[in-house]
Parts: sequence; structure tokens; C-alpha cells
Amino acid sequence: MENRKRILVRNKRVATGLMIGAAILFVVARTRHDHGIWEWLAAFAEAAMVGALADWFAVVALFRHPMGIPIPHTAIIKNKKDVIARNLALFIREKFLAADTLIAKLRGYNPAEHLAVYLMSQKNAAALAKGLTRVCADSLHFFDDERLQRLLRSALSNRIENFDLAGSAGTLLETLRSDNRHQIVLDDLLNRLAGWLATPEAQSKLAGAIDALCSKEYPLLVAFIPNREQFSKGAGEKVAARINAFLQEVNTDPGHEIRQKFDNAVTNFVTRLKSDELLRSKVEAIKHEALHNQAIADYALSIGHDLKSWLSSDLQHPQSKVQEKIAAAVAGLGTTLSNNQGLKESLNEQLESLVIRYGDRARTAIAGHISGTMQQWESDDYTNEIELSIGSDLQFIRMNGTLVGGMIGLLLHAISLLLT
Repeated sequence: MENRKRILVRNKRVATGLMIGAAILFVVARTRHDHGIWEWLAAFAEAAMVGALADWFAVVALFRHPMGIPIPHTAIIKNKKDVIARNLALFIREKFLAADTLIAKLRGYNPAEHLAVYLMSQKNAAALAKGLTRVCADSLHFFDDERLQRLLRSALSNRIENFDLAGSAGTLLETLRSDNRHQIVLDDLLNRLAGWLATPEAQSKLAGAIDALCSKEYPLLVAFIPNREQFSKGAGEKVAARINAFLQEVNTDPGHEIRQKFDNAVTNFVTRLKSDELLRSKVEAIKHEALHNQAIADYALSIGHDLKSWLSSDLQHPQSKVQEKIAAAVAGLGTTLSNNQGLKESLNEQLESLVIRYGDRARTAIAGHISGTMQQWESDDYTNEIELSIGSDLQFIRMNGTLVGGMIGLLLHAISLLLT
């Protein structure tokens, strides 16, 4: 600001000096009675003074009243501050921030392509990851604030207290049941059971269970069985094979009795979760017991503290694993975006859609902010700021006016001599 003020004062002095010089030259030339070269100098100086005074008046009238005289249509910038603010805001809104203009710029820039190139750079990915980890590390300390923890605990407790666990579970099961998707759950359970029964471990446990059952229920019969271990092993394998055959039968038959019973059981359970007050009260009791169980609360709190400690330690480490993962994910996103033309087109289209959807609201808000801010400025401060910004250049108008006026004076004098 001081530099601008110094340049403005210097240019004002030069322009004023030229005007004073023209006046002195005019006086000197007139005292010589307009003979010879002095006649031409008088014509030059007279026109230069007129030009200098006219441009001085014009430049000063932009910012203030010339010589403090309230001449109409002077101090234009000061008196028209609100109008200038509104017109400037309107110009920016309609010309710079118009939706068509922004979309044209957006299409020419191709932001998705630039984003892909930016993200693929290992340096940029590392910088983004470092910034994110720094924000995360700084945010962790915020959660140590006891006031925040009390607020979070209270909010979470209220949410859980008011959460209809039975009704929500019923809705979830009903959703799974639509289009028989709950049968997929049964298929998965049956396949897992079949897979487990095919393992030597399962067959060994079945053999042990059969041997124990026979020893307890039929002790006399067991005494006559030769090679009990081989007998139990074979029995376990056969039982496992028979159960697996049954499971295969259920899997291949959509109308199997087991499936129907499972469907009925799920349907009845969904109905009971929604309407059976006894079952609903039991579910709510379990929820409240878990919510107010101090052991569970302490366990959850210890897990949270352990997770926070590990995360804080990792984020502050120069070779942070989290930071490495974030950097790899960012670079991977850039590579995926670069190789997928459809994804880039989709991203660009979404950005254009956002400009169309929110552009008018945003540009109106920006224009309002510009206009409101300028209108709140003090008139003198506003005028001084404008003068510091363009006043130095305007002084060249005064300088040019002095010199150009003088040249015009010479031209007019030459014409007058030709006509006489």
C-alpha cells in the first residue's frame, strides 16, 4: 500500500508540474508579444493549460469535489458507491459466473482427466495422504475432551434407548424374506455344514459321539463288537455321508419340506417380532441389559482406547501404515480414473450437473456478498482504495492531456496562419 501511495504522489507531482510549466511558459510567451517562435510557444502553452486543467478536473471529479466545491456530477465514485457495488456484482454474476460460461470452461478444462493425472503422481498421492493423516492425528486429541465424550455417550445412549430393535430386526428379516432371499441364508448354512461334515475332524467327533452313545445305552452290545475304534470310525463316516446326502437333497429341491418349515419359521418369527409383545419385551430387555452392562461398556471403552492409541502412534510415525494405505488408495483411484473413460465422462457430467443445479444459487450468493461488502465500506476508505488502485494510471491522462493539448494548440495556430 505504501508503494502504491508513493507512486501515486510522484505521478501527481509530475502531472501538476507539467500543468504549472505550461502556465509559466504561457506567461513568458505572452510577455514577448507573440513575436516569432514565442507566438508558437504561446499557442502551445495556452492549449496545454486548457488540456491539463480539463483532465485535472475530470480525474479529480471521479474521486472528490474539485477544490471542495460540490459541483454536480463530481465525486462520482464516492457518491455512486452503492450503484457501483450493485453493477459490479451483477456484472460478475452474469458474465463471469453464468452457467453457460462455467460449463464451457469446465468442458475445456476436462477436470476428470486433470484429477486422474494429479492423483496418479506418487508425490501428490503422498502429499494428500500426509495431509489427511495429519488432520486425523490432530482430530484424535479432540476426542479426549471429557465434555465431548459425555455428549457422545449421552447421544449414543439415547439413540440406542429409542431404537426399536425388535421391529428393526423384523423389518430386516422381512426384507431378506422377499423373493425368497432368506433361502440363500439357509443354502449357505447347509453348505457350510456339509463342508464341515466332510472333514476328518467332524467325522472323528461323530465317531467319538457314536462310541460314547453305544457305551452308555448298549454296554452289553458294545462288549461283543470287535475292533470298536474301526467300527466307530466307519459309523461316523456313514452318518456324515448320510447327512450330506440329505443336505444335498434339500439343496436341490426348492420345495423341500425343510425349506417350507424354514420359511414358516422365519415368517412366524417376523410376525412375532412385530406384534408379540412378550417377545418384543424380551428383546428390549436384552438390549437394555447390554446397554447398561458395565462390563460390556468397559470392554468397548478399552477397545476404543486401544484403537485410538494404535492409530495415534501409527499416524505420527514417519513410516505410517495408514498413510501408506491412503497414498496407495489415492494413486489407485487415479489409475482407475485414467484407464476408465466412462468413469471420467461420468465424473465430468456430474460436475456439470452440480454447476447447473447449484450454480445459480452460488453465483447469486457471491454477487450478494460482493455487493454487500462493498456497500458496508466507509465511503472515504472505499474512494481512497480505488484511487490507490487506478489513480497512478489516471495521472498519465493528465500528463498526456497537457502534451496532446499543446500539440493541438500548435496545429490550430498553424491552421489559423494559413487561413489569414
